[in-house]
Amino acid sequence: MSAADTASVKRTAILLAGRRPGVDPMAQAEGVALKALIPIAGEPMVARVARTLLAAPEIASIVVLTQDVDVIAAALPADPRIRVERSGAGIAGSVSAVAGGAFAPWPLFVTTADHALLDPQTVSAFLAAVAAAPADIAFGMVERRIVHARFPHNRRTWLKFRGGWWTGANLFALNGEGARTALSLWSEVEQERKKGWKLVARFGPWLLLRALTRTITLQAGVAAAARRIGIVARMIPLADPLAAVDVDKPSDLALVRQVFEGKA
Repeated sequence: MSAADTASVKRTAILLAGRRPGVDPMAQAEGVALKALIPIAGEPMVARVARTLLAAPEIASIVVLTQDVDVIAAALPADPRIRVERSGAGIAGSVSAVAGGAFAPWPLFVTTADHALLDPQTVSAFLAAVAAAPADIAFGMVERRIVHARFPHNRRTWLKFRGGWWTGANLFALNGEGARTALSLWSEVEQERKKGWKLVARFGPWLLLRALTRTITLQAGVAAAARRIGIVARMIPLADPLAAVDVDKPSDLALVRQVFEGKA
């Protein structure tokens, strides 16, 4: 399937519910086995995100990827549209292993189990923007002013480009076989995913210089970098500050719970 053919096709959602090696201190502090099981308003995060995805009309089914298949499966809603599969060692490799297969056909939507504030409207808005500008791969970002207007003290990792400082939203659209090139590159640099300059540096000194001197926008930088590896990629700016909040640290968890309690 080509990127241009995906606008009206429902997507398989890949929900990442894996864990890093060792004991997760957040899970331990909350008295659960895995971070994905941390309760938000009485419901495990992974179940909350799964329900959100099922409520989005663009999503046909969900494949949950995790090392802990039985534990995660027990926490999920009982719905025939949800399938749990064992993940591999890395995110990109795990996604690539199932992408385009019998139970995860193209096009795909990818997000994470700790995206507890994600709502169906944001999923729909992101995918509408993806459909409006076909690409092999697209991903969502939120600009700092949008985040700080709602959460002025929230600390994120910012990519600083001309026209704005951006943070990731853990929303990805993979639209066909062309996305495998991006997944392969992502697998190589997965350990550097929060160091934006190292990613940019792989696409040549001129692009790196423009990124470091902030003489290029993030959208233009992404498009230029993608051309160098022979694909079309789009950055999708999102207007929802909640899309920028995932549960990476205790302060994020506190903020998410405050939102559900109407205190933030």
